[in-house]
Amino acid sequence: MQDIVAERERVLLRFGEAWGNRDLETLMSLVTDDCVYSASVGPEPGQTFVGRDSVRVGFAALLAYDASGEPREGRVLILGDIGLAEWAYEYRDPSGRTTLVRGCDIIEFSGTRIRRKDAFRKCLTETS
Repeated sequence: MQDIVAERERVLLRFGEAWGNRDLETLMSLVTDDCVYSASVGPEPGQTFVGRDSVRVGFAALLAYDASGEPREGRVLILGDIGLAEWAYEYRDPSGRTTLVRGCDIIEFSGTRIRRKDAFRKCLTETS
């Protein structure tokens, strides 16, 4: 059991790194064929994408959505078939105002691949 937990943690860390690098191909290599992605934005409470082709479209849309932000690393935790990942993006507008977007993903694994990614986010605007 420890081996699968360690591998799931590696997958989740690799997934976070690929997301920060906007590496769609690596992201897709880490998900199952029947994957589901519930985004943190879109029609409330967030748009859901089902199946590889749809999830690819959803991942690409969110990578573009967050493209102007600087990614920040967060913690990951594996609890059986469930993974939790924290993440953040920092945005600075031309006036110097900073917005920090913090979020988390609830991940469901099938074996060592990601079957479901359910994302949540919060925004905090700071004046500089």
